[in-house]
Amino acid sequence: MQRICTIMNENKIFKIDIDEVLRNKAGRKAGRVPRFVVAWLKRIIHQNEINVFLEREGDKQGVPWLNDCVDFLGMRLDVKGIENLPPADNGRLYTFVSNHPLGGQDGVALGALLGGHYNGRVKYLVNDLLMNLHGLAPLCIPINKVGAQSRRFPAMVEAGFRSDNHIIMFPAGLCSRKQKGVIRDLPWAKTFITKSIETQRDIVPIHFGGHNSARFYRLANLSKILGVKFNIAMLFLVDEMFRNRNKTFTVKIGRPIPWKTFDKSQTPAQWAAYIQNKVYEL
Repeated sequence: MQRICTIMNENKIFKIDIDEVLRNKAGRKAGRVPRFVVAWLKRIIHQNEINVFLEREGDKQGVPWLNDCVDFLGMRLDVKGIENLPPADNGRLYTFVSNHPLGGQDGVALGALLGGHYNGRVKYLVNDLLMNLHGLAPLCIPINKVGAQSRRFPAMVEAGFRSDNHIIMFPAGLCSRKQKGVIRDLPWAKTFITKSIETQRDIVPIHFGGHNSARFYRLANLSKILGVKFNIAMLFLVDEMFRNRNKTFTVKIGRPIPWKTFDKSQTPAQWAAYIQNKVYEL
């Protein structure tokens, strides 16, 4: 089900096509899927609305595409600490790390904000499925730790950090979960610490305000309780994005933390937890 967004038509404009996905995945059995289920899937991922946007965008890519996404979603940003963003012309490269409360809009918004400030010189480390989005693909370093790409993963991350682009990361990997009544990221992976040290990039912490619906967190917790490998909540992320349309989100940018801070007094994992706490203190 996670690959519901992997269809491109003949003229190479990416479009979502649930019927085609079912035919590819189920073959002749696709016809046995009840039509009301197919209609529900199309509705929950907003197939028609998104395809209208994607067709209108055509070949537009990069930060201009992200800006159009922000407009499409009616997002307004209340940015605090904008003065903490390092100048674009100081010759330095940075790692920007943020919590991941929404799973989609936060990435779009930060890419548009930072991409605009740094003249498009930004790259995301993202799930490889997002490479199917033509407009986003040039800004992506795809992550897939399973299958054939898993062998190339370290080299791809290394190349991203060695490039002349600023790196945007959501170190939790998944969007935030609700546990014991608190909405917070899962523990952050240490990659952003180790690679920032190796490439001498200072780290800029960012806190993105916002949350998904109670339904989303119930489904996420249910998947965990049942031990279901497929992340059921992921199926609803597009619908969550539409539920969050036309809202104002507060973005807090902290002061850059020098890479030399991350010495041997703590392990990389401990430093990652330290930065995660700093983000939530913003």
